[in-house]
Amino acid sequence: MTTANQLRRAYIDFFKARDHVEIGSAPLVPENDPTVLFTTAGMHPLVPFLLGEKHPAGSRLVNCQKCIRTGDIDEVGDTTHLTFFEMLGNWSLGDYFKERAILYSFEFLTSVLEIPLARLWVSCFAGDEDAPRDQEAAAVWHSLGVPESRIVYLGKRHNWWGPAGETGPCGPDTEMFVELALPDCGPDCGLTCNCGKYVEIWNDVFMQYNKTAAGSFEPLVRKNVDTGMGLERVTAILQDRRSCYETELFANLFALIGELAGISNPIADRGARIVAEHMRAAAFLLCDGVRPGNVDQSYVLRRLIRRAIREGRKIGIHEMFTPALGEVVVADYHQAYPELREQQAVIRDELQREEDQFADSLERGMREFNKLIDKFPAHVVNKRISGRKAFFLYETYGFPVELTCELARERGFQVDMESFEEAYRKHQEKSRSGAEKKFKGGLADHSEAATCLHTATHLLHAALRQVLGDHVKQAGSNINAERLRFDFSHPEKVGREQLDQIEKLVNEAIEQDLPVECREMSVEEARNSQAIGLFGERYGERVKVFRIGDRSLEICGGPHVGRTGELGRFKIRKEESSSRGIRRIKAALQS
Repeated sequence: MTTANQLRRAYIDFFKARDHVEIGSAPLVPENDPTVLFTTAGMHPLVPFLLGEKHPAGSRLVNCQKCIRTGDIDEVGDTTHLTFFEMLGNWSLGDYFKERAILYSFEFLTSVLEIPLARLWVSCFAGDEDAPRDQEAAAVWHSLGVPESRIVYLGKRHNWWGPAGETGPCGPDTEMFVELALPDCGPDCGLTCNCGKYVEIWNDVFMQYNKTAAGSFEPLVRKNVDTGMGLERVTAILQDRRSCYETELFANLFALIGELAGISNPIADRGARIVAEHMRAAAFLLCDGVRPGNVDQSYVLRRLIRRAIREGRKIGIHEMFTPALGEVVVADYHQAYPELREQQAVIRDELQREEDQFADSLERGMREFNKLIDKFPAHVVNKRISGRKAFFLYETYGFPVELTCELARERGFQVDMESFEEAYRKHQEKSRSGAEKKFKGGLADHSEAATCLHTATHLLHAALRQVLGDHVKQAGSNINAERLRFDFSHPEKVGREQLDQIEKLVNEAIEQDLPVECREMSVEEARNSQAIGLFGERYGERVKVFRIGDRSLEICGGPHVGRTGELGRFKIRKEESSSRGIRRIKAALQS
């Protein structure tokens, strides 16, 4: 049986033996990327390099990237959906292209993982008015022994990637599937149906076009390869499991959940699956500096923890349990991600604090529920709580609607679930539209305005440390063409006098028209140079270090101006709390 740890190592070693350099997993919160809340794929941290910048580690890369996706958070609890997952990936930045990428994929699947050729299917781009049918990829697969009957051509929905925004690199992809020993679901059973017979295992993306603002697709001079293989899904396939929840990745979590809830087979319980999945995601988010709160990443983390707590209560766990499950995640994953052990106490303490706080919220919600009930006159026969009020309890106090319904029945009331579902649906649409708005700008904005603001964040970071102290560390950055948003660790509100001082320091550096210089060096050299950066597994052997005169020295992979005099006037617009122990500054540059 191939374990997840063996798969992770085998994949990386396979590509290292083929001249790829292993790079560390980037944080779950993207740096200087306003388009997404979380790192959702291995390619996100590499966007500047896919767009043409030189990567310090070279043109062939490989890693295992931790990822968070929350678009299907409400589906978590079935046997397939996850919010946290690991993505194995390898990249060619202007080096090899389709033939070698497909050859590597075929060799790893059949020789290393020993998946029989007879179980492999592949899909290729069918072609349309924008780009031709990808017969090149299909020919490579056929030359390797995949029969034409197992090569399927599909359209853009299935076999095309990008661009990430309105414009940029994009191209066809080829996907690999494993056929499971299940009966056909019908006469049209195939790669695109959801019956579970065909499971996608790997995806090779060929970035060979640039979509222009006019909507045309122009061939790229430098072509890239970006691949992705989900570790959890492949582990399940290799162990002949129908779900990743049945693998060792979740075994210890389910063992503790079953013990706490008195459930003999927690894997089969939807609530237990939610608890296990959400607690794994929460532990990794806490490790990467996210704290429970009410906006952006902090809100998602709070929602994950509180949903896990609600489901835990429903399956029979009545004691505090989240810190103990956080400890299990650390124990299971610290060898692959040593930062978990370093942040073990933080993970435990934050989970305990949030569970205590949620208990208080539920108590307040109970008081609000009782107030709501007491307002009804005694003579009313059809006592009905509106969906709007039930949703208010859910959204404001985290009060589960199931609990509202249960308490309502005890008091002779009904809950208008139809209007509750409508209110909930509108809330989801609003959240999704917000996410789509974030994504619309495209990954890694390299416009002139964004480049200036990116450079300004370095000056802001240095000024914050000078005024507030060396405890200040970047906790997130979000930049678009209009403004920058910078999150940093600090225990209290920054006063107006301090903000004026910070603003003054940044503007002084701009007025001095300091040079912005970039040097590539080893991680050890960067550490010895006193450059600011989160040292550890996340970096490769070489990094880019940007020096701005004598004001700032920082590891970074983003775009920068040549001199600070290009920035204009720096203005802090707002300072506020982002989450517990994290402050947020919003600022802009004025011409």
